Amino acid sequence: MLPMATTAQTDTLRLTLDDCIMMARRQSIDAAVALGELRSAYWQWRSYKADMLPEVSLSGTLPSYNKRYSSYQQADGGLSFVRNDYLGLDGAVNITQKLWPTGGTLSIESSLDYLHQSGSGGSGNQFMSLPVAVTLSQPLFGVNHQKWNRRIEPLRYREAQARFLTETEQVAMQAINLYFSLLLAGEQVNIARQNLQTAEKLYEVALAKREMGTISQNDVLQLRLDVLTARSALTNSESARQAAQFALRSFLDVEADIEAAVPDGSPSGTRLSYEDVLAHALRNNAHATTMRRRQMEADYAVASARANRQSINLYAQVGYTGTGENFSRAYRDLLSNEVVQVGITIPLLDWGKRKGQRRVAESNREIVQGQIRQQTQDFRQNIFILTEQFNNQAEQLRIACEADTIARRRYHTNVETFKIGSISTLELSAAQTAKDQARLDRIQQLFNYWYYYYQLRSLALWDFERGCDLSADVEKLIK
Repeated sequence: MLPMATTAQTDTLRLTLDDCIMMARRQSIDAAVALGELRSAYWQWRSYKADMLPEVSLSGTLPSYNKRYSSYQQADGGLSFVRNDYLGLDGAVNITQKLWPTGGTLSIESSLDYLHQSGSGGSGNQFMSLPVAVTLSQPLFGVNHQKWNRRIEPLRYREAQARFLTETEQVAMQAINLYFSLLLAGEQVNIARQNLQTAEKLYEVALAKREMGTISQNDVLQLRLDVLTARSALTNSESARQAAQFALRSFLDVEADIEAAVPDGSPSGTRLSYEDVLAHALRNNAHATTMRRRQMEADYAVASARANRQSINLYAQVGYTGTGENFSRAYRDLLSNEVVQVGITIPLLDWGKRKGQRRVAESNREIVQGQIRQQTQDFRQNIFILTEQFNNQAEQLRIACEADTIARRRYHTNVETFKIGSISTLELSAAQTAKDQARLDRIQQLFNYWYYYYQLRSLALWDFERGCDLSADVEKLIK
């Protein structure tokens, strides 16, 4: 169940950062889109695997009735019209298997045809059986499309799985962004409210000091201006918090108001090694699989263009056929049936069209290879920069926390000092500005820390806390 607390006026959903990330992965629209893309890739993969298995089909005509006149050429070459009046039935069972090692197709067929003829010439029944026929269709000296697909399709599916995990981590990054936006907006409201209370108290103190003549009228007016500025800042910050509240609620698809808590600690607690992060990324990330797939598709295009120079196909069929006036006789007196055909197409003059297609494919492959090298370098550089930023961010966060503590203590000290008249309003205003900025900087540095961490997770697809790969039960998710 979701962590929810009910107040007298409205329902409030109190969320930690982990709760927010978990909800985003489960019920956000972005997560649903990522899952839909995974389902599409999964069923495409299932269709490919099914296409490589034997296919059994049943075909037939039940029935075919024909009653018409048609032309007939006699033995002496003359033409006459004859009347045809017959009823035909036929059916066949085919088993087809693709042969990926050779790129051919092997099929086994069994069929039965029935013909009943009527008319002035008499009537009769005829059966023709094909108990079994084995057919091989094999391209020779051409590109083996099935073999190339057998290499490419598994890469495409692994790429889709890795992309789904990356998109899931990006959903977490979006949740972190919106969560800290709400947290920062709420902190600005708290700061504005505290500043308004302090400004009103200091203004009252200033009025009392003015009556005693221990403060100038200019300082009183300045403190009055600070009160008005604090009220305006509170109004603006409350509007900003409502906007951040709406954005996070819409992203998580919840109706209740959300109360965000400042996260404690750190996600991993240790420094990360660039070599380790890169090794996980090269093994798990969709980038590496995508690069291999693109290289293989470019090689496939070149092989197809080279094989397009000529076309030679082998067709061979062996089987048995029987005919008779009844069903049993059609299967009794069987005769062998063989067909062998070799078709060949060789272009004699194509004005360089096929050569141009081959050169285009080779040029495209060179372009792809260059893009792959550049993108791989960018990928490695991005991981290096993010790893350094994450490792440095721990120190930045520690400094921001200490600065926040010091700035608050300094401000409270300056407030008490102002009450006894030892500092001016300008010094007090500067201390307040430093206090507010230090508090916001602390929240910002904490956001950077978590954001860098999940960026590295999305690239490496590795859980640095548990020390294991990020994985998903695809079968369970699809169902």
